[in-house]
Amino acid sequence: MLDWSLALGLFLIAAIAATGGLLALNVLPSRKLAPRRSIFSDTEAGSVLLFDGDVLVDSTPGGRALLAAPNLRGGAWVRLLASLSSHFPDLDTQLQRLGTEGALTLVSDRPAVGGLVLSAELRGGLTRITVSDAEQASVSRLADPLAQRAMLDELAQLRDTVAKMPLMSWRETAAGDVVWANAAYLARAGAALPAGQDFSWPLPRLFERTATAQTAIGQRQSVTLPDGGPVWYDLSGEAEGAGRLMFATPADAAVHAETALRDFMQTLAKTFAQLPIGLAIFDRQRQLQLFNPALLDLTGLPVDFLSMRPSLVSVLDALRDRKMIPEPKDYKGWRRQIVEMEKAAASGLYEETWNLPDGQTYRVIGRPHPNGALALMIEDISTEMLRTRRYRADLELGQAVVDEMDEAIAVFSQAGQLVMSNAAYAGLWGHDPAGTLADVSVRTLSTLWRAQSAPNPLWSEVEDFVATVGDRQSWRAEARLLDGRLLACRVSPVAGGATLVSFRLVSPTESALPRLSDKTVPRRARG
Repeated sequence: MLDWSLALGLFLIAAIAATGGLLALNVLPSRKLAPRRSIFSDTEAGSVLLFDGDVLVDSTPGGRALLAAPNLRGGAWVRLLASLSSHFPDLDTQLQRLGTEGALTLVSDRPAVGGLVLSAELRGGLTRITVSDAEQASVSRLADPLAQRAMLDELAQLRDTVAKMPLMSWRETAAGDVVWANAAYLARAGAALPAGQDFSWPLPRLFERTATAQTAIGQRQSVTLPDGGPVWYDLSGEAEGAGRLMFATPADAAVHAETALRDFMQTLAKTFAQLPIGLAIFDRQRQLQLFNPALLDLTGLPVDFLSMRPSLVSVLDALRDRKMIPEPKDYKGWRRQIVEMEKAAASGLYEETWNLPDGQTYRVIGRPHPNGALALMIEDISTEMLRTRRYRADLELGQAVVDEMDEAIAVFSQAGQLVMSNAAYAGLWGHDPAGTLADVSVRTLSTLWRAQSAPNPLWSEVEDFVATVGDRQSWRAEARLLDGRLLACRVSPVAGGATLVSFRLVSPTESALPRLSDKTVPRRARG
C-alpha cells in the first residue's frame, strides 16, 4: 500500500525545484548584461597578468599599461617580453623554467634606476606574472610607478648618449655664460686650460661670443691648444628660451681640404700664367672660375669683367661685341652654334678655327673635366697659318715651274712613293698622279711604263735604284715606246734619299745620248 504522506512530500519537493528553476531562468539574462569584472582586484600590489600559453586571459590596469607602449608590436606575450627586456634580458629563457619549478622570482639587473621584481607561477595550467617595484611594493596601483620607471630609463639612456657623444654641445645664457656642457666639451675645455688650473663657474668658453650669438648655421671658428695648433669647428645652435643650445662639429678635414684646394688653384694659376695659350675654365653651372693673362692679351676682355665670374654665354657675347668671333649669318644661328659648341666640348670633340676680320686666326679647343667643368683654350695661330700659306704658295710655285718644263719628271721618296710629277709626265704617259688621293709607288708606275714600251730591263733597274740606300750616282738609259718613239731616261739621286726620274723624247735625227755608266763611271752604286 502506497504511503500517501511520502507521496505528498515528494510532490512538494518537485514543485519547489521547478519554481526555483523558473526563477533562475528569469535572473540569468539580467546577469549577462552586467559589465565584466577582472578576476584580479584593482588594489592588488604590482602589475598582474594571466596567460594561457601565449594568450592573455586577464590583467590588472598596471599589466595593461605594460603592454600599451606605442613602440611594442606583436601578441601580448611578445609585447610583455619586449617591455621587460631591458630589465630582464633573458626573461624568455627564465620563464621556461616554470615547467619544472612551478614558480620563480627574478630581480632586475639595473639597480642604478631602481630594481623591479618579477614573480611567475603556474596555477591550474595558467601562467600568472606579477611585476612590482622593489621600493614601492606597498603601492596599490603600479601603473604610475612603471611610467615613472620608464621615464627614469629614458633619462638614463639620454644621459649615457650625451656623455658618449663625440660632438661638443653646451648651453649658454643670454649673457653668454656656459651653464652646461657635455663630456666632449669639458674634455676640450680642460685641454685648453693652462697647466694647474681647474674649472670654475661658469664654465670656460671655447668659442667667441660674436659667433655663438648669431643664428646662422655653419659658422667656423678655431680653438688653439697650449701644446698644439688650431683645431677648427663648424658651429650651429638652436634658441632655447633666452639662451641657446650650441653644437660644434669638427671641421679640420674640411679646412685642410679647402687649404689644399686653394694652394692647388694658386699653383695652377701660376702655371697657367706662363702659358701663351688663353685659358678659361667654367664650372658645371658654366660660370667662369679661372682664367690666365694670355686670355686677356688674346681677347682684349677687361679683367674686371672676367673677375666677376661671368657665364659662358656672357663671355661669348663679349667676344662677339669685340669681333673676336666670326660673325654669324643670324643671331639665332649663332646661339645654336654656342649650344652645339658646348655639347661638342662636353664629349671632348670640339675644335674650331676662327678666322677674324682683322686677319688673325685663332684655334679654339674645348675639353671637358670629370666634375662637369669645361675648359676653353684659345690659341693665336696666325703666324702658323701664315707660314702654312707661304709653304703652300712655295709648293704651288714650284709645281708651276716644273709644269713648264719640257722634260717629264717623277720624284720618288726613299720609301718608293711618288711625291711630285709635272704636266709633261702626265702628257707622256697618259696618267696624272695628282688626279688620285691614293699613294702611288714606283712599282705601280713601272708596271705602267712596261705596258707602254718594248721589253727592257730598264724599269726593274729603276725600281732597284729607288730602293737602294747609301751613296748613289746618276745614270742614263733609253727605252722604245710601243709607237716607235725613242725615250731617253735619266735617273738621279736627290736630297733626303729621294730619286728623280726624267723622260725626254728623242727625235729620229738625234743620236741617242751615251749612258753615264760608260767605261769611267759605274752605272749605279748599291748600298
